[in-house]
Amino acid sequence: MIISRTPHRISFFGGGTDYPDYYLKYGGKVLGTAIDKYCYLSVRKLPPFFKHKHRVVYSKMENVKSIDEIMHPSVRETLKYLEIDYGVSIHHDGDIPARSGMGSSSAFTVGLLNTMRALEGKRITKEEITKEVIHIEQNLIKENVGSQDQTFAAYGGFNKIDFIQNGEILVEPIIIRNERLRKLEDSLMLFFTGFSRIASEVAGDKISNIPKNSNNLLQMKNMVDDAYRIITSENININEFGTLLNETWELKKKLSERVTRPEIDELYETAIKNGAIGGKLCGAGDGGFMVLYVEPKNQNKVRESLKNYLFVPFKFDFEGSKIIVYNPS
Repeated sequence: MIISRTPHRISFFGGGTDYPDYYLKYGGKVLGTAIDKYCYLSVRKLPPFFKHKHRVVYSKMENVKSIDEIMHPSVRETLKYLEIDYGVSIHHDGDIPARSGMGSSSAFTVGLLNTMRALEGKRITKEEITKEVIHIEQNLIKENVGSQDQTFAAYGGFNKIDFIQNGEILVEPIIIRNERLRKLEDSLMLFFTGFSRIASEVAGDKISNIPKNSNNLLQMKNMVDDAYRIITSENININEFGTLLNETWELKKKLSERVTRPEIDELYETAIKNGAIGGKLCGAGDGGFMVLYVEPKNQNKVRESLKNYLFVPFKFDFEGSKIIVYNPS
């Protein structure tokens, strides 16, 4: 049995410029972090004693005789891509619900590819995982997804990522003093809105709006460098990071009518009134998780004002997808 652990992510700045429709024409960049909320996948070869050849367990359980019968798109297309000709049993468990804006779909596919390669006794680099999963999701599954989720899941870390017009992806770890990193980390709060959505549908709306949103997307892309400067400059108050989050949230809402809803706007306004400096929805929008920048002295007040929403403590993850159990026999 092989077991992998793959992190979810929070995208702070530049989201929307990581869609191929945008960055292959204009170039894109994002700034975000992987976090210590994980997708776990266990895989083993299935002995040929059963009526089914493959078993896939997630929120459903599938027992099928062929790969083409598998309903889970990531499992089906990944196994077809790898040309798997033997039976497998795949079990998923996770810390974060699906369709919540934390890159859960890509974390799943990254973890699955990493685990299947290990099952076959093959080493694979983080760069290779990233490129192959982007291909599986964008070209085989044909999801309306960007390219940052796969990158954060594979690499882990607190990074600035550049998406070059030739398709190259450059991952730059953000290097700062540990004390400043802890101060940033300790000022971030994560709340679950209670709403789930199909990211591909919201993303599809945003992709179709790229031509008319080019100016907003350019501003959002430039905020990546602004955020990087705030984080890495000791003479700039780290709270400016929160102020910039508020600015990018205002721009993000203009990308599509489906980014937010009245209940989410009310949540955000309540947080601001009680001491939050800024924040945004994670992912494509319309639900899932909201990240807020709140100085520690104001966090109890914010938690109390949002007591009807689930608060999720987290830390940054710096390892990316990894094999945590390797017993191939």
